[in-house]
Amino acid sequence: MTEEGDGQASRSYPPLPERLPVDVFDSHCHLDIVETPVDEQLRSAKAAGIARIVTIGCDLPSSRFAVDAAAEFDDVYAAVAIHPNETTGISDAVLADVARLAAHPKVRAIGETGLDYYRDWAPKEDQHRSFRAHVDIAKRTGKALVVHDREAHDDVLAILEEEGPPDTVVFHCYSGDAAMARVCADRGYLMSFAGNVTFKNAEPLRDALRAAPLDLLLVETDAPFLTPIPHRGKPNASYLVPHTVRAMAEVKGVDLAELCAAIAANGERAFGPW
Repeated sequence: MTEEGDGQASRSYPPLPERLPVDVFDSHCHLDIVETPVDEQLRSAKAAGIARIVTIGCDLPSSRFAVDAAAEFDDVYAAVAIHPNETTGISDAVLADVARLAAHPKVRAIGETGLDYYRDWAPKEDQHRSFRAHVDIAKRTGKALVVHDREAHDDVLAILEEEGPPDTVVFHCYSGDAAMARVCADRGYLMSFAGNVTFKNAEPLRDALRAAPLDLLLVETDAPFLTPIPHRGKPNASYLVPHTVRAMAEVKGVDLAELCAAIAANGERAFGPW
């Protein structure tokens, strides 16, 4: 979660974009705070070529919502965690609740967890303790780790190395530079790009996308935040993924269908078969 307000400046949703040539999925969104019923979100997403959605937990209530939504809808997977901004005084009991939720078969990731030095909402020591605990949960449950990394690149990478990363690590809303993308690629970490890669001032992020290998790319909305160009300032939802994917294909200089197929394959490798 980015807590960026530009995704909700206006409540009128943009029109449905042209459908993608190959179905992909939204690797990171917050179905609980998009102001549309989940079944409607899924219908519009499928019409745009977004076949599946991973909905993300940021605290215990949203993690429980994610599990319930995934249990109800075939094309939804859940991720459960405590967001770094919510970790002040985090207890062992809360972390144990996350681990219990993670046991559900439709939970395919532990996230979003990580570090956020942009917002001073939780002490660093609490963030670090929580992140390390979530890494352990991901490894014990055999599930992907979805990382929130905001202005904390060095410490995030260091903690992953110190703890030993799980088999699958996804950098949600990738925010590093090209040099970091090469480090992530060397370590086999997936990089998920959101609508901000389309923003005018995001050339460093596009440089990172150019450096990221095709077999480590994912796409996400982080809905309702980070609505892509040309609809920045409108609320975001999974059906707007095609705008981001088309921009990514142009930046990478690859065929759109090829990129879609790679994203779909990478997602299944990360989160398991649907």
